Amino acid sequence: MRSVSHGVFLETKFPGVMVGAVASHGRLLLVDAPIRVEDGREWVSQLSEKGRPRFMALLDHHLDRVLGARGFELPLVSHDTTRLVMSAWPDTFKGGTRPIGAEADRLKRITGVTRAVPDLTFSDELSLHLEGREIVLLHRPGPTAGSIWVVIPEAKAVFVGDAVWLSEPAYLGDAHLDAWRKTLQQATRGPFKGFTFISSRDGVVERKAFGQMAAWLDRVEERLRKLRPRGAAAEATNVLATSLMRGCKLPAARREHAHLRLQAGLERLHARWIVDED
Repeated sequence: MRSVSHGVFLETKFPGVMVGAVASHGRLLLVDAPIRVEDGREWVSQLSEKGRPRFMALLDHHLDRVLGARGFELPLVSHDTTRLVMSAWPDTFKGGTRPIGAEADRLKRITGVTRAVPDLTFSDELSLHLEGREIVLLHRPGPTAGSIWVVIPEAKAVFVGDAVWLSEPAYLGDAHLDAWRKTLQQATRGPFKGFTFISSRDGVVERKAFGQMAAWLDRVEERLRKLRPRGAAAEATNVLATSLMRGCKLPAARREHAHLRLQAGLERLHARWIVDED
């Protein structure tokens, strides 16, 4: 477990997303959940000397960050749209039914998914007061329509969720590219000057990472728009994913997983564009 700033912690060892915590006077806000319930218990045990969990913020509805929340008896906080999406899910999840290159694909069968549906939601901004410490939740769409950031003003730290992926290609299946680019621009403006940015996929990232992410999204959109006429989308997105993966340095096992994630996301995004045009 890493201390990122005063009372702000990051854990990178669990599969799926990197999880975080904000501490104040013996109470904790948890940021996302490890996928496996047993990993969640271990995470809370590690944090026991920092305090007791009071809330958990879910930064969007990606399976890697929300399925493990069913193991926590805590108020779960998210954007309104995240709750709407999750409320429509069945109570049983089977991980290989429709693989998207998530770590959750490896799960065989879990029940109790409805226990992970958030209790508290907001539309634009929400301030939480954790034993005297202000934590601000901001709607920052892009990776999904309901993506949020968790800002700790006093510590000058912000959890930006899936807004930035550097080491592996992002999942695009729920993406809104224009909103994503706008969100990335907001990170480079005045209010966040001097802040530490924490990505759910890469940990602490520099400010320049937001420009790099925006450039990658531009490249993806330019290439994907050429596939928009109806056709063999699966084959075309497979070829495009292979092309976009060039130069991505990953071990063979991770590379296959990342390619699946990229192709699945491209195919879903392409299909949404076709529907929107009709």
